[in-house]
Amino acid sequence: MVHCISDMTTENHKLWGGRFEAGLEKWVEEFGASISFDQKMAEFDLKGSIAHVIMLGETGIITKDEANQIKAGLEELLAEYKDGKIEFDVSNEDIHMNMESLLTVKIGPVAGKLHTARSRNDQVATDMHLYLKAKLGEVIAKLANLRKTLVSLADEHVYTIMPGYTHLQHAQPISFGHHLMAYYNMFTRDSERFEFNIKHADISPLGAAALAGTTFPIDREMTAELMGFAKPYSNSLDAVSDRDFILEFLANSSILMMHMSRICEEIISWCSNEFKFVTLSDTFSTGSSIMPQKKNPDMAELIRGKSGRVYGNLFGLLTVMKSLPLAYNKDLQEDKEGYTQAVPCECIKKRHIKEKLERCGLTDSFKKKTFLNFKTDTEHQKQAKLRAMSYCKKFKEEKGSFLLTGKPGTGKTHLGIAMMMQLVNQNVGCRY
Repeated sequence: MVHCISDMTTENHKLWGGRFEAGLEKWVEEFGASISFDQKMAEFDLKGSIAHVIMLGETGIITKDEANQIKAGLEELLAEYKDGKIEFDVSNEDIHMNMESLLTVKIGPVAGKLHTARSRNDQVATDMHLYLKAKLGEVIAKLANLRKTLVSLADEHVYTIMPGYTHLQHAQPISFGHHLMAYYNMFTRDSERFEFNIKHADISPLGAAALAGTTFPIDREMTAELMGFAKPYSNSLDAVSDRDFILEFLANSSILMMHMSRICEEIISWCSNEFKFVTLSDTFSTGSSIMPQKKNPDMAELIRGKSGRVYGNLFGLLTVMKSLPLAYNKDLQEDKEGYTQAVPCECIKKRHIKEKLERCGLTDSFKKKTFLNFKTDTEHQKQAKLRAMSYCKKFKEEKGSFLLTGKPGTGKTHLGIAMMMQLVNQNVGCRY
């Protein structure tokens, strides 16, 4: 059965409409609604409500029978949502009113007691904390997979010499593995930032109500524990108005997008006719309708281009927040669209980069151009390269792994590569 609630809320009977006699004009209703984007938080809204109603029953604010009836209805709605059997309607404005209206249809007037000791202000903040906590775990996991791919490729190309650049000019010969590990370090820092972001997302606003708590004898520690939060907020005004955890996520996402844009820019340049360093898999490329010789790196270009959207989401929310008085204001409805857009985009892009790197093939030109503009006679160059490769091989045999000779972050990770480069530079004169 598909639940539709367009006929459930008449124009004069909004859940908040106690003092109102006239209904909203249609354009006002549509302009003020957020259900088109906050429906992504439906699962977390229901889970927060389940924790809230359990607490209401345990504290005696409502009877155990009422709590159990409401809880059962919420669990049914959660199952139906996961099965795609729920439709949302703009007349109920947001995810909270949509779900409460659906619950009323399912279990009757007792559903109204779910809103006891709770405001939509602390409810929406709770949903957002739950949503971001879940998505942060996904982002960190995907970053870990991407970093593993970089380590694997770097280990495979320890002995692949490439031109190192400064000012986009040939500078010194380096290991392609060393080049890849620079991005490994960037994505490691990204992961560390997202891990710290969890600390500020892992706080429960539930119980702050509209802004100053409630006179009901609620148990905020209980609901925080039921939802898996580390603790509740210590200040109710801060609980309903804090969006720092979202700003942190958007800032972290912006830095991550900058790193992804950089590696995509190199992929784009390297597969051009001017560089001819790499060839992209057909599965990640497109062609031209009138130039059949072309193979376009569209996916890398899209990632590079979409970084602007993530930057825009960050600056948009900073601008919303910059002059808001305490506590809650309707402006905060603008906090959701940007950060719920950013998460799925980031996850897809990490997968694109991971598979793009795995299926990227080096060309002969990549190797030939390494020493093209370096001042060195052929025999001198050959002997220097042979000595460097011999050292690399010996080092790896003795230490077990060329790239990971120490714990990441200790400064010893790339000792072998650094020593190899020193050996190469001692034996090959370079232009700067």
